[in-house]
Amino acid sequence: MPDRLTDRLRRRVRTPRQKLVTGLLGTVLVVGLGGYGIARLTTPEDRSCAAGVERPEGSSECVGVNGDGHAFGIPELAEVAGAIGSENATLKPGEYATVALLLPLTSPDGGMRTKVLHEVQGAYAYQYRANHESNSQTPKIRLVLANTGRGNAHWKATAQQLSSMTGAPDRLRVVSGVATSSTEMREAVTALTGAGIAVVGTTITADDIANGPGAGKNRYPGLARVSPTNSDEAKALAHFGRVDAAKALLVQDTRSGDHYTDTLKSAFAASLKGAPYEPQLFTSPPDPTDEGTTANTFRQITHLICDTRAETVFFAGRHTQLRQFINALGSRGCTDRAFTILTGDEGSYLGADKKLDRDALRTKLTVRYASLAHPDAWKPAPGRPVPATGGSVVAYSTFETDIARASKKPVALADGQAIVAYDAMATAVHAIRQATPRDAQYPELSDVVTQWPQVKGSLRVQGASGWICLDNYGNPYNKAVPIVELAPDGSQRFVQIAWPEKNPPSTSCLPPKRG
Repeated sequence: MPDRLTDRLRRRVRTPRQKLVTGLLGTVLVVGLGGYGIARLTTPEDRSCAAGVERPEGSSECVGVNGDGHAFGIPELAEVAGAIGSENATLKPGEYATVALLLPLTSPDGGMRTKVLHEVQGAYAYQYRANHESNSQTPKIRLVLANTGRGNAHWKATAQQLSSMTGAPDRLRVVSGVATSSTEMREAVTALTGAGIAVVGTTITADDIANGPGAGKNRYPGLARVSPTNSDEAKALAHFGRVDAAKALLVQDTRSGDHYTDTLKSAFAASLKGAPYEPQLFTSPPDPTDEGTTANTFRQITHLICDTRAETVFFAGRHTQLRQFINALGSRGCTDRAFTILTGDEGSYLGADKKLDRDALRTKLTVRYASLAHPDAWKPAPGRPVPATGGSVVAYSTFETDIARASKKPVALADGQAIVAYDAMATAVHAIRQATPRDAQYPELSDVVTQWPQVKGSLRVQGASGWICLDNYGNPYNKAVPIVELAPDGSQRFVQIAWPEKNPPSTSCLPPKRG
């Protein structure tokens, strides 16, 4: 025992040399770890995602501009983003102009994610045609994806980045996409056109994100659109439905600042002059893709609708609230009465909405909406001839060939998003090439924005969604409006084409003079 105790004490008592070595080691460890900690504190955090893309402070989203195949963390976009990156990699410096597709690529909303995917697929389909199937016309087209984030919250940083890309090597000449009629997108359009960049909106339909006649109405110099305005959609619906205002009712969102909803309810109200009932009101959440509590309001509104003599209900609101309203009306007390809901192009989201109660569509309830495009609109069918003007079977057939390249699986076309994005890209490329002098490789930025007044007549764009004949303010004249019905099985059934001017455009497709 004494020997063991002596050994233990000997081990615990360190010699001066041992103490010196131990102290030096401790100092090295402290200094080393301290240096590492200081470096961590003083070195900026790497928030990059890919070339031109990074996570903004306080956000996990990848925001910015990229054309190298980056999918912004969205698995569904990986295939088409990779195809865009591969196509861009074949282009040589100096031989191309760039088109940016501005979208909320990282939106968490399921309907928006589907819309974004289809728009990217449609844009890529025309990029490929422009570079490989256009008789070697120049310049070639580079396509980049520009993410504005959830709810377009990061539009400003992305717009500023795009504005810095007009010189070499990018030579950005057009921004397309701009797919929602929101305040953020209006500000983005203002910033981009203010920087002298031409913009082609895909699915913006708000009347106040557009140019027009009168003082102060050219607020977005260089803006063009391939979709009809809400007013034109409402006029087309009215011509199609021949609605009796005495038996019609308007249900509308009171939340202001949403340019789609604001202009749609104004357009519907104009179509319902003389209606005996005041509008039924609801208020959507600040982010209209949130469920909120509006379902409770709709349950009450359905009771009031049953108290009226209405047969047609015009709905001015976004798709989430539209779905809630349909679900509520399917459970109404007066299921013995038939109702038709008429609404704008937000109805196109409902085909893929898993929260829609499809049994509601079996309760004498018909839901029809003004679509921006539909795959059956320009296909001949028994008893449904294709209009002689306003579009063509050949243009749509060409689109079908091109869109097949965008995905190994068939691209869903019923919501019309891929078709419209393809047409917007076609319009952008048309302007870029028309503005390019014969002895130049690419156009000047300032020359592209002046092209829109000439896109008409024989210089119109033969769009897959119909002829794109722009007036002097960049708005499509008498654009085909497919009326689509939502079927109980979730399919989106084409009914017929309606026209804002009641009849198809003439062969010349020249807009009339307006005040």
